[in-house]
Amino acid sequence: MIRPIPLLTLLFFWVCTTSLWAQSPVDKKIAQMADAIEGRMIEWRRDIHQNPELSNREFKTAEKVAAHLRSLGLEVHTGIAHTGVVGVLKGAKPGPTVGLRADMDALPVKERVDLPFASKAIGEYNGQEVGVMHACGHDTHVAILMAAADILSQLKNELSGTIVFVFQPAEEGPPPGEKGGAALMVEEGLIERFGLEVMFGLHINSATEVGTIRYKPEGIMAAADILQIKVKGKQTHGSTPWTGVDPVVAAAQIIQGLQTVVSRQTELTREAAVITIGAIHGGVRNNIIPEEVMLTGTIRTLNASMRDKLHADIHRTATKIAESSGAEAEVEIIKAAPLTYNQPELTAQMLPTLQRVAGADKVLLMNAVTGAEDFGCYGEKIPALFFFIGGMTLGNDPAKAPPHHTPDFYIDEAGMKTGLRALCHLALDYTQQKRKK
Repeated sequence: MIRPIPLLTLLFFWVCTTSLWAQSPVDKKIAQMADAIEGRMIEWRRDIHQNPELSNREFKTAEKVAAHLRSLGLEVHTGIAHTGVVGVLKGAKPGPTVGLRADMDALPVKERVDLPFASKAIGEYNGQEVGVMHACGHDTHVAILMAAADILSQLKNELSGTIVFVFQPAEEGPPPGEKGGAALMVEEGLIERFGLEVMFGLHINSATEVGTIRYKPEGIMAAADILQIKVKGKQTHGSTPWTGVDPVVAAAQIIQGLQTVVSRQTELTREAAVITIGAIHGGVRNNIIPEEVMLTGTIRTLNASMRDKLHADIHRTATKIAESSGAEAEVEIIKAAPLTYNQPELTAQMLPTLQRVAGADKVLLMNAVTGAEDFGCYGEKIPALFFFIGGMTLGNDPAKAPPHHTPDFYIDEAGMKTGLRALCHLALDYTQQKRKK
């Protein structure tokens, strides 16, 4: 349940923000600079879209980003978490250190959208030749943060504190056998090395209208876990199943039983949860009962304590069902991404900024989504705020918008400017507010 923010706290942040920035020349300057750089930002996005790179292989993208940051006179660090790039902008006045993050990797998806800059790229994924496409909008995120670095570097004399631009690889997950993404950046000491006190991030959405911002305090995106269940039986001839132990039937019963973990063992009035089995592998011939069957799936949760309970329930359900038929189940749960958590106090503090950028009627409270984002790794260490910006053409039907991670995924580039202005104002407003306290 979302903890209510005290009215006096909300009022304080509102008064603080509006009194500091209302009618500010900086607002007008950022709006003018965003208009001026929009064309270049779109060019950067189209180039990145046409030349996508898979997780931990973002070599050209990283080079493009690093060259741009150097051209702005920023302190640039490369090779972080394999291909990550970090740019540091030190303001003219002392103050806090703010992180702004964009993810750089594409997906093993073959593009089907008819665009002059459509991807024709081919890559290798899990040993297979695949099409490569920015099917989740990371190309827009990179271009937006490049433009934010450009604008904020021009406002250096008005900046109180330090802005750290984090261009992160492998948000979609590193290749098998490799580390990567936000988890590796944190493991390598990103937060301590650059003294990050807070982190802001955004994600464009194909089913949200251009100009709209969606946000939620506390859990906004689910924790994601990889579920692997090996069901071990006793191989025998298919004509005499009683002479062996059938792991196929046991696996089928486990799949059915797992559905009751959510529907009958989980307190769904607190938060939603999902268990999905996405792959079943077992057997080689029609008349041979195999020795084992492998089930692979995903678990999504929106609450840390519910996550732990769900893991225990899954283990008990799978092992006991297998045992009831004489089989054995080995359950492995791999934590892939933590809950993406927006600290309520930070969300309340920065909400007036988002409303000033987009207009109060365009900043909408949303329900949590069961998609996952490794941005949550930062939020486990420091206060963080993650939000969505619209990438759907005005007037279109959200129900007909091609989903993320599909060949027809499409983004209206007119939505990028809202994200650009939001990041710039979040960074400036936060540093000013902290300096004034």
